[in-house]
Amino acid sequence: MVGLGAVSTTTIAGVMAVRKGLAKPIGSLAEMGTVRLGKRTDGRSPSIREFVPLTPLDDIVFGGWDIFEDNCYEAAKHAGVLEAPLLEQVKDELAGVTPMSAVFDRHYVKRLDGPNVKKGKNKRDLAEQLIQDIRSFKAKHGLARLVMVWCGSTEIFLTETAAHQTIEAFEKGLEENDISIPSSMIYAYAAIKEGIPYANAAPNLSADVPALMMLAQQTGAPLAGKDLKTGQTWLKTVIAPGIKARLLGVHGWYSTNILGNRDGEVLDDPESFKTKEESKKSVLDYILQPKLYPELYNEMHHVVRINYYKPRGDNKEGWDNIDIFGWLGYPMQLKVNFLCRDSILAAPIVLDIALFMDLSKRAGFSGVQEWLSFYFKSPIHAAGLYPEHDLFIQLMKLKNTLRYMRGEELITHLGREYYD
Repeated sequence: MVGLGAVSTTTIAGVMAVRKGLAKPIGSLAEMGTVRLGKRTDGRSPSIREFVPLTPLDDIVFGGWDIFEDNCYEAAKHAGVLEAPLLEQVKDELAGVTPMSAVFDRHYVKRLDGPNVKKGKNKRDLAEQLIQDIRSFKAKHGLARLVMVWCGSTEIFLTETAAHQTIEAFEKGLEENDISIPSSMIYAYAAIKEGIPYANAAPNLSADVPALMMLAQQTGAPLAGKDLKTGQTWLKTVIAPGIKARLLGVHGWYSTNILGNRDGEVLDDPESFKTKEESKKSVLDYILQPKLYPELYNEMHHVVRINYYKPRGDNKEGWDNIDIFGWLGYPMQLKVNFLCRDSILAAPIVLDIALFMDLSKRAGFSGVQEWLSFYFKSPIHAAGLYPEHDLFIQLMKLKNTLRYMRGEELITHLGREYYD
């Protein structure tokens, strides 16, 4: 895990609590979900964990990098997400996870700084140091396989440059300290070079550039991302398909967030916020398809705001005002106030991503894993495609991929077989 902050420590502490029988893995599709097989009349709905060979939670070893030197117990206490009684019951296991020194550059995350940072002659040297960390971690713990998940802060908004177009250009860019290669890309390169699955839980440009996608095909590394779909955007991908299904129009959708954790502090920087804004705003455009339904959505005014408010900590408030219109153009409104816990929603997603990415690698899948778009605000996808954002289509795609892996019939929900 890159970044051992609130999301990572909540994930790690949660898995350790589940392993000790102190809690249930609520919110984890991989651990608690089921998959229907065959006809509805067959009554076959095994758990996903029974159906596909997911790695048991007892076999997972956690490690990672961070710019702060705190072990995971100290970091979890500082994050303030989990209550002390639970943390104390997994204290020894958490304290045993200590961060490796991180690749970090304040140019890309301006609101953070820390002492536990690598030094190197150039970005290629830093990537080689990460590769050595990966190999040492694997050897030290006697591991069979690895997965890397970027859980670091949102970096500033970047677009593709010439350095991102080919593997050769990218590696030259590493050697020349090209400014268009941020820290997250150095981690992505290190993982992909080693053939390790890499997922990006933040919205910044990372592995989703042609050079790293080509490298992933060569090394057999699965890729997924980006930006975990946790709170407000998750609800958008539930509500917007319902509005579109009924062909109701939308005049405007105003979204604001109040957040006081490290993520909120980072997003207080306009350059980092622009990265997040692009991720959050694109969802509605792809779901509502204004080019196909111009009378309903072409004039929609979509506003997204994130406000850093320290007293709220990890307890985020998302507020949405949706101005819709129906038959004969009559106006209506929807108002949603979601008082959620950012890291509590993110932690089971991080676990699922790690388990499913490991499964992808063992199934021989490489490159972009679009079937995991269920978990992301900005799902990476093949060139020339638009991303699928409808949560329910995404879930169907995920479960059909699991059926495909096991040679089971794919389910289309046509249903004619019950009446013919």
